[in-house]
Amino acid sequence: MASMEAYIEEIKDLWDTRWLTNMGDKHRALEAQLLDYLQVPNITLFANGHLGLESIIEALGLKGEVITTPFTFVSTTHAIVRKGLEPVFCDINAVDYTMDADKIESLITDKTSAILPVHVYGHVCQVEQIETIARKYNLKVIYDAAHAFGVKVKGQGIGAFGDASMFSFHATKVFNTIEGGGVTYKDMSLKKKLNDLKNFGITGPESVACVGGNAKMNEFQAAMGICNLRHIDDEIAKRKSVSKRYYDHLEGVEGIRLAKEQEGVDHNYGYMPVVFDGYKMSRDVVFEALKSHEIIPRKYFYPLISRCDCYRDKHQAEATPVALQIAENVLNLPLYADLGLDDVDRICDIIRG
Repeated sequence: MASMEAYIEEIKDLWDTRWLTNMGDKHRALEAQLLDYLQVPNITLFANGHLGLESIIEALGLKGEVITTPFTFVSTTHAIVRKGLEPVFCDINAVDYTMDADKIESLITDKTSAILPVHVYGHVCQVEQIETIARKYNLKVIYDAAHAFGVKVKGQGIGAFGDASMFSFHATKVFNTIEGGGVTYKDMSLKKKLNDLKNFGITGPESVACVGGNAKMNEFQAAMGICNLRHIDDEIAKRKSVSKRYYDHLEGVEGIRLAKEQEGVDHNYGYMPVVFDGYKMSRDVVFEALKSHEIIPRKYFYPLISRCDCYRDKHQAEATPVALQIAENVLNLPLYADLGLDDVDRICDIIRG
């Protein structure tokens, strides 16, 4: 993360220009830099990733049903429902926890308008197979890439796949703008739609063309992004070192499952998911053991979306058994760039008993 001094220097001219929001110089500069870094044709910035996801769903004119995953943060499903669509949950695979592309076609109906997979923990979905299915049935594909900033597949930026991808720039992510997000997309005509939707539908001094909301990224957020982007490669390299230390300790331990790195993928090492499957301690016991040492991991993602109070009456968790099993046994261990390797050693010592 950028230093306080660097951030102060970056925001100084905001006091001179008095331009604090509404797509000013910082916003435009960050947009240009992200186009280059993410290797994408188009990007629109938002106050947060969730509003970006809602906006691209609306901009694409989706109706009816959207096939998605129950193993995700609630934002993914909420965005679908808040835009008046019906989520249809597809199970995940047990290797990288992304949507099982082999199970998509059986869920497609005449009401299906899109597929919304998630690059869970930055693990890349089966993008080629999903693309083939989408073309066959004339469906849109929006990727929830909230976890996948900086990830590449065979040298290609992850945001270039599908019709669109949503990135989160929340403070907990590999790259942050404090809060914030972005949507990348192929169709240039979406740029005006997205800009209108995030600015109340205002298209001119006396013109409001559509019913939009307020989802603009302000200049202070953009300035933080500009500062942090300068250090992103170092950030990822440090995270890789921490991740490797975890693997040195935990790989091969009976009852502990770690996701393997995907071939041809440049990872961002955003998360350290561990699945306790037949281990001498359950996930919840490990959680409490770490908590007793003031180490707070996350049961991420738990509960499964279909078991959340607002969805459980309409969806059956048992219909996606792999997702249910992972949700009830996964624990994400602390992982950030400045986490000391000696702290990783201590965490693993507690886990291994």
